[in-house]
Amino acid sequence: MKLTINQKTKEFIAPPQHLADIVQLETDVSKKGIAVALNYRVIPKNLWDTTPVQENDSILIINATQGG
Repeated sequence: MKLTINQKTKEFIAPPQHLADIVQLETDVSKKGIAVALNYRVIPKNLWDTTPVQENDSILIINATQGG
């Protein structure tokens, strides 16, 4: 399965089933301040476990940071 994650194409042999699986693979899920968009639509955190991912989906993962 091919997915675009943060503008980089990645191929998965064992395809992730849900958005939460991608977030777990790509970030430190214990951190707060993570936002995720699937195909340019922000997905609320409470839906990550049930939002399926499909071939060629585009996923953007953003980590909030402090500073100025």
